[in-house]
Amino acid sequence: MVVSTLPQTNKIRRIAVEVFGWYGLVAVVVAYGTVSLSLISPNSYLYQFLNLSGAFGLGLVAFVKRAYQNGVLNIVWAAIAAVALLRLLH
Repeated sequence: MVVSTLPQTNKIRRIAVEVFGWYGLVAVVVAYGTVSLSLISPNSYLYQFLNLSGAFGLGLVAFVKRAYQNGVLNIVWAAIAAVALLRLLH
């Protein structure tokens, strides 16, 4: 008898999405908090990376849960961070 692993795969996928979402929340809050408290510069790689990766995590959750407005906001947020990172590299 062949046992389907689909339910287990879906459970792992749901957990992974939630983990990425929680990471995104923490990354964006840490970025905002550290810049607001003058602990890092808004022109730092760390700040832009936290915003970029955090926006991807939050955007992933938004699209999976069909919260499209939030998903689009996070795509824009990630795009701004990506452009800022590229500008820092040049």
